[in-house]
Amino acid sequence: MTAKKTILCVDNEQNLSIQKLTLETRGYRVVPCHTALEAMRAFSDETIDLILSNVDLPDASAAELVERIKMISPLIPIILLSGTKRAYHTDAPVNLLLRKGSYAPAELLESIRLLLVKRRGPHRSGPSSIASRATAC
Repeated sequence: MTAKKTILCVDNEQNLSIQKLTLETRGYRVVPCHTALEAMRAFSDETIDLILSNVDLPDASAAELVERIKMISPLIPIILLSGTKRAYHTDAPVNLLLRKGSYAPAELLESIRLLLVKRRGPHRSGPSSIASRATAC
C-alpha cells in the first residue's frame, strides 16, 4: 500500500478546516498550521511532500516562509493562496500562486496531484523490462 502524501497547510482557522476536509477526502494527510513559526516547526518534525500556504500570515511574510523552507528542501512544491495579490515574487520560487475564489477545489486538487507526480519523477522500468525490450529488438 502506498503511503499517504503529507501536505502542510498554513492558513486561518476557517480556510484550514475547508482545506483539511477537501484534502483528507482525497487521501492526503494534512498537517494544519496557523503561523509561519508553527509551519517551520511542523516542517522540521514531519515528512512533508507539499506546502499549501496563504500569502498573508500573521507572523511573517510568505516570502520569508518560502525562503526558509527552500533553504532546507529546495525541491519541495509550494502553492500559495492569496485573496489580494495577483503576482508574487521571491528569490525562492513557488510552484503556483492561486487567487482565492478564482479556482474550483477540483483545480487545486489536480494542481497538487500534478506537482506531487512531478516531484516523484517519471515511472521507471525495472531491469527485467529493459532486458526484455533489448532482446525483443
